[in-house]
Amino acid sequence: MIDIRAVNKLGHHKRDWLESRFHFSFAEYYDPDRMGFGPLRVWNDDIIQPGTGFPMHPHRDMEIITYVRRGAISHEDSLGNKGRTEAGDIQVMWAGTGIIHSEFNLEDDKPTTLFQIWIEPAELGIAPGWDARQFPIDTGAGELTVLASGRAGDDGALRIHQDAALLCATMGRGYTATHQLGADRRAYLVPARGNITVNGAPAKERDGVAITDEDQIVIRAEDECEIVLVDLP
Repeated sequence: MIDIRAVNKLGHHKRDWLESRFHFSFAEYYDPDRMGFGPLRVWNDDIIQPGTGFPMHPHRDMEIITYVRRGAISHEDSLGNKGRTEAGDIQVMWAGTGIIHSEFNLEDDKPTTLFQIWIEPAELGIAPGWDARQFPIDTGAGELTVLASGRAGDDGALRIHQDAALLCATMGRGYTATHQLGADRRAYLVPARGNITVNGAPAKERDGVAITDEDQIVIRAEDECEIVLVDLP
């Protein structure tokens, strides 16, 4: 089943420095029918203005993936980690027993746009940590690249503590990408840029696509596009 969640129907909140679209219930947005998708608990589509961001705040027992779409985000945490993650790259923070961190757009003149994705871990109370990695912006026409994973065999990906994986692809118009989902698996997909079809169902830029009971996912690019997909139990 392919369930399209139009971007203009998502939760929405705007303030001076931040505009967010919420794919699932988060903060002041509550929808009892959208409390998550398997272990995927949060998918926020954020626009952060220059010189602003999230000051130090705590998390625990959550895998938090930040996928930067445009601009850059600067991270600092209570473990002493510091880093700047640019467009096309990701950072992963496993909050575990507890971590305090901040995220700011320290760029001079342009907003940062990003997806923040929270996945519930398979195990609670792990040691907290953070990592980031640069990935090529062009991941190859029609080829999904694993960027973060807790699945066996996904060498080179950033580690998360759940049987799940985050994949990305950039594709030219008319190209297709195919993903084998497998039995008893689900996926959530967002076209970060461009319009697509998923098994023939049309999805516009920044729509959410919830996928269940499909052995194979065929994604066709209707424009130059960039897609982000999370494969979940």
